[in-house]
Amino acid sequence: MAKLETSAATGGWRTWLLAARPRTLPVAVAPVLVGTALAIAEGSARALPAAAALLGALSLQVGANFANDLFDAEKGADGDDRIGPPRAMQLGLVDARQMRVAIACSFGAAAGVGGYLVYVGGWPVVAIGLASIAAGLAYTGGPFPFGYRGLGDVAVFVFFGPVAVAGSHYVQALSPSGLALAASLPVGALATAILVVNNLRDIDSDARVGKRTLAVRIGPRATRIEYAGLLVFAYAVVPAFWWLGFASPWITLPWSTSPLAFRLVRRIAAASDGPSLNQALADTARLTLAFSLLFAIGWLV
Repeated sequence: MAKLETSAATGGWRTWLLAARPRTLPVAVAPVLVGTALAIAEGSARALPAAAALLGALSLQVGANFANDLFDAEKGADGDDRIGPPRAMQLGLVDARQMRVAIACSFGAAAGVGGYLVYVGGWPVVAIGLASIAAGLAYTGGPFPFGYRGLGDVAVFVFFGPVAVAGSHYVQALSPSGLALAASLPVGALATAILVVNNLRDIDSDARVGKRTLAVRIGPRATRIEYAGLLVFAYAVVPAFWWLGFASPWITLPWSTSPLAFRLVRRIAAASDGPSLNQALADTARLTLAFSLLFAIGWLV
């Protein structure tokens, strides 16, 4: 820990890279890939809105990570007993004022990109953007931090599934798409699985400070079952697009990642220490990105 703190303190960018939690960023990229692939397959893709959607998604994710760092530290959830990856405020590398400025800058960048997307896609984009910023702040902050009340899993599924995939498609196609909503389901499931690992790892420390995540409420065994169920659901949905005639057999490309998914389910079933679950979390993020990339390719061939 001391080595990490010294390294981070040698340069401001290292501190903010730590706080941004780059290992979580694939979850922001994945839904944009799928939404854009659907737009390309329909002949309605547009490069600038797609790039703006990606930049906005990354800004929102970084802003949410900064907000979680701040609010968890203020609520005592990131104490000395934290077994997850270290956070900037926990290490004393930044103070609350600096983190609030960083949050404002990140969500400000997302709003700036959103201004262009509103110009492109109209007022529906305003609703998407405001809801996304509010969710990023309210996950661990505000009068009703839903991450502390067992609602984080639902929120992650909704915002990294239907909102992000269908939203990325909408700003290019400029019309709602039921197919985009359907295609968002496996992406949302895998994004939620990342959170499930995080909450499983932190189940004891969260319970001690009154952070009543779904994992705390249902216990470790049921949380492990939830993780397996989310992965099974993601892989089960994919062939339906082929069977129902919406895509070619290439849509099943994500199945090539199933050995990794199987190994992760087995690892989660057996893991009980922080380092093992930290690695499983990172690998679940990689699985989400690989699955989504192959899913996107499947819509194009």
